[in-house]
Amino acid sequence: MCATCGCGDENGVRVGARNAVDAADESGAGVRERREGQRSRLHEHHHDHGLSHDHDHAHDHDHAHEHSHNGDAAAEPHRSAEAEVPEQDGATRRVELEREVLAKNDTLAERNRQWLNERAVLALNLMSSPGAGKTTLLERTLAESGATVPLAVIEGDQETLRDSERLRRAGADVVQINTGAGCHLDAEMLAGGLRALAPAVGSVVLVENVGNLVCPALFDLGEYAKVVIAAVTEGEDKPLKYPNMFASTDLVLLNKTDLLPHLSFEVERFAEYARRINPEVEILPVSATTGEGLSTWYDWLAGHLSAPVRQGA
Repeated sequence: MCATCGCGDENGVRVGARNAVDAADESGAGVRERREGQRSRLHEHHHDHGLSHDHDHAHDHDHAHEHSHNGDAAAEPHRSAEAEVPEQDGATRRVELEREVLAKNDTLAERNRQWLNERAVLALNLMSSPGAGKTTLLERTLAESGATVPLAVIEGDQETLRDSERLRRAGADVVQINTGAGCHLDAEMLAGGLRALAPAVGSVVLVENVGNLVCPALFDLGEYAKVVIAAVTEGEDKPLKYPNMFASTDLVLLNKTDLLPHLSFEVERFAEYARRINPEVEILPVSATTGEGLSTWYDWLAGHLSAPVRQGA
């Protein structure tokens, strides 16, 4: 159970073998069976800890950011819960659980980072909202730059093998991670994916995170860089609505620019909003459909293959 956003269940996470296809994971019966088990464990967790884990994401994610990013929770990490609020207070216990979860994740992320650095593997954490075009962008990247840049993929989805099968057809070595109820990948999941993938020395591992612009921003995976794929169909104000995501990213690929003639969207205004949140962010307008701007993305990938080792934030 992720105490930070209330999602997930470690028993529901499944890491596939490299290039493996398990048709059973596609069956509705299998999904329903896992869901029933997750609901049962959620109920037990609720009674064990006295916490509410209502799985409405808007509600849970608001709590995640409120406790993880607001000044009161972060500014005084050494003050004990007992000094502020009685131990039985559920909100206080939740804050402590969130700190523990994120601290454990950061430790595991550093281990991932060291493992990747020792093998000169460039890992990128690709994040977006659903429908922004991550998988289509990956398909085209594999087809057009895979011959010059050695690429492999770790694919994160709650359920199904659909996207990993698409990327496998494009020629990639792929490991699928299904998170079940979880709305993000974490460092432990990535470690399992890397063990199964066994990426080649000097290669690039593209990690397609679960479609979500909230929780993935909180979890360091041990990656070299974070890349956000945003689509022009989502509106210019996306950076203002999801500031934590855009504050933590290194690169934004602004996708679906081929649709600009049909939309009221100003690229410069989007860039202004993004840089208001993150002055150092790099923004590359691209179209995964037409290929416009993708050569700049491929150059960015190739240029970072020989990048120096990056330490965790």
